[in-house]
Amino acid sequence: MATNPPPFGATEKTHATKDDVEHGSDIDPLQKGHLLSLEHTDPVLNAKMHLVNNAIDEIGMTTYQWKLFVLNGFGYAVDSLILLIQSIIAGQAALEFQPSFSRGLTIAVYVGMLVGALFWGLSADIIGRRTAFNTSLMICSVFAIVAGSSPNWIVLGLFVCLSAFGAGGNLVLDTAVFLEFLPSKDQWLLTLMAAWWGLGQLVAGLFAWAFLPNHSCADEATCTYANNKGWRYVWFASGALVFCMSIARITVIRLKETPKFLVGEGKDEQVVAVLQGIAQKHNRPCSISIEGLQACGVTGAWDRRGSVASAHAKKRFSFREVWLHLKGLFATKRMALSTSLIWFSWLLIGLAYPLYNVFLPSYLATRGASFGQLSPSITWRNYAITNLCSIPGPILAGLMCKSRWFWGRRGTMVIGALVTMAFFFAYTQVRNNAQNLGFNCAISFCLNIYYGTLYAYTPEVLPSAHRGTGNGIAIGLNRVMGILSAVIATVSNTSTPVPIYICAALYIVMAAVAAAFPFEPMGNRSS
Repeated sequence: MATNPPPFGATEKTHATKDDVEHGSDIDPLQKGHLLSLEHTDPVLNAKMHLVNNAIDEIGMTTYQWKLFVLNGFGYAVDSLILLIQSIIAGQAALEFQPSFSRGLTIAVYVGMLVGALFWGLSADIIGRRTAFNTSLMICSVFAIVAGSSPNWIVLGLFVCLSAFGAGGNLVLDTAVFLEFLPSKDQWLLTLMAAWWGLGQLVAGLFAWAFLPNHSCADEATCTYANNKGWRYVWFASGALVFCMSIARITVIRLKETPKFLVGEGKDEQVVAVLQGIAQKHNRPCSISIEGLQACGVTGAWDRRGSVASAHAKKRFSFREVWLHLKGLFATKRMALSTSLIWFSWLLIGLAYPLYNVFLPSYLATRGASFGQLSPSITWRNYAITNLCSIPGPILAGLMCKSRWFWGRRGTMVIGALVTMAFFFAYTQVRNNAQNLGFNCAISFCLNIYYGTLYAYTPEVLPSAHRGTGNGIAIGLNRVMGILSAVIATVSNTSTPVPIYICAALYIVMAAVAAAFPFEPMGNRSS
């Protein structure tokens, strides 16, 4: 096993000094190409992260990373699957249960997603990524299956919420886990992985097409348990599929804790063991060593006295621990700006897209759009086609975000937001079924260019020690806006055109925010 030379120059120098941080003495050459290295939040951690990135790049892409691409992609698919399933079955379940608040399931699923994003995100920075990766889908699958047996509206809402809690952490963890094993030249695959989101939408549409047309009641007066089992079959099928995915996560790959989480914990021996294990299994070179990591010093954060302090609170499960992770996201002015703009972007997209979908049908009806009476089979067929069109969006985004012609990740998001905005404004002129299907497909494709890139960009620019927290809050804010959209739709006039244009205009703001992001991951390595 080769030994790396001490990264700070002299062999007897075993840790970074305060002067190194202030004047960037021997650190700069080591940190070239590292996205957050110039922020000087922790020179020792930056040095170790550089060695870890070198080792991951040296190993390159292996079947281990490709397995992660698929297994983490399951989490993307499940998140979109659960979100869409509740909206698909809500109408038929309401005919059977006749609830007083028809949008209750929408709020239930977003509350579950919100709590899940925050819980799994925070826990990922406290206890690691591995636990959530192995358990979240299992929790989701169990409650999804049980939801199909719900005896009333309230119980259905409870199980939908619990299922969403399990699914809600996947978008937080899947991107972080995949990114932290990914060679820098292949980080664009993180954007491509969002194609799994579209695949989840497609599966939801196919399940609806398969079960709802022939197993659904027509109206409240004739609706019973016996003639309205279609929505239950959709939940059973979805839960069974997610259960198979959760088993695959445990059996196909035994996930090792990510080296970038371990290096933040100061567990140098485990970092080397994980990376050397992957290298040996796939017959790849890996020159990282315990001596090289230990020569960098003790991982921590500079306090006001110029010494290295712990990156964690004395009690891991405490408000102090949460505060330290929040504080780490705002450690410098550029990081604070980056974190704030990312969270703002998630707020905007969380409000604009669901609210647009809520208002558009009523608005089109008032403008004279004539869709005719489609059969249930054709309706759900069109729904499946629309969701199929969402899959190529992230694939194109993945190719765009690694090209300088499109200004990397930021330019890809700008283009995606503006093109989506144009189709949204044009969609208000739809007058028949053919136009409706065509514009739905176009919007589904273009929106996922922006969405897929934002999903990937968020963990790329967050520091590894606080990545779960920052990502969890971002997606949590998105879920808050989903809850708000359901409330707004309930209490407001859905026939006025004003909200439609406001929602579409929000995409202009998203494009401007994307252009203002201070970090560009293209050509750099994430922490």
